[in-house]
Amino acid sequence: MNDERTAIVTGASRGIGRATAVELAKAGYFVIINFKTNEKAAMETLSLVQSAGGDGEISQFDVADNAQTKEAVKAIIERHKNIQVLVNNAGITADGLFILLGEEEWDSVVNTSLKGFYNVTKPVLREMVRRKCGSVVSVSSLSALLPNRGQSNYSAAKAGIIAASRSLATEVARFGIRVNVVAPGLIETDMIKDAPVAEIKKMIPMARLGKPEEVAGVIRFLCSDDASYITGQVIGINGGIC
Repeated sequence: MNDERTAIVTGASRGIGRATAVELAKAGYFVIINFKTNEKAAMETLSLVQSAGGDGEISQFDVADNAQTKEAVKAIIERHKNIQVLVNNAGITADGLFILLGEEEWDSVVNTSLKGFYNVTKPVLREMVRRKCGSVVSVSSLSALLPNRGQSNYSAAKAGIIAASRSLATEVARFGIRVNVVAPGLIETDMIKDAPVAEIKKMIPMARLGKPEEVAGVIRFLCSDDASYITGQVIGINGGIC
């Protein structure tokens, strides 16, 4: 098992994370499917991974909890020495006007996306540096580049991921490690299930929502040898919104 190429995908029980797990499985990775609470959904992702001809395992931990994450990642590395890919996908929303936004709503969003980036990436990166190879891809958002009303917490967290990733890319490039970001626009996931889709489509030049698989395909590319000279970049996947 130690010779297997392993990928960790956080928040992989649904949406972009699930699609990414399947794409990486198709590319030959053993996929660690992280989830926080929904074990049934995580098992459904694992089933899809196996149906795609790959294999993996589920791993429950809250990326916002440093101690819990450190322990879980340590156990993953002990079982699977060759961690070649990390996809930081876990994220939540708690929208509201800033003046009405509670501290808990701010902290929960920032801690999941931005602190989660720190909590997961740091221990994984140590292993990548030791092996002098690896790819880290983090999922930001169009909201980080074109902020939306009522999403100050989400925009701040996702913008922080971009800045942190660009800085990190310069630190680890000499070790053969690449760090990139994807910034999806409006994608067909549970996160926008209550959004006014008809109105949203009018804002998108392609006049449609994106699919999780379209984001996952870009992530797979960034993790591949075809992207061997790409690091510190932010790839927008948004149907033409500028």
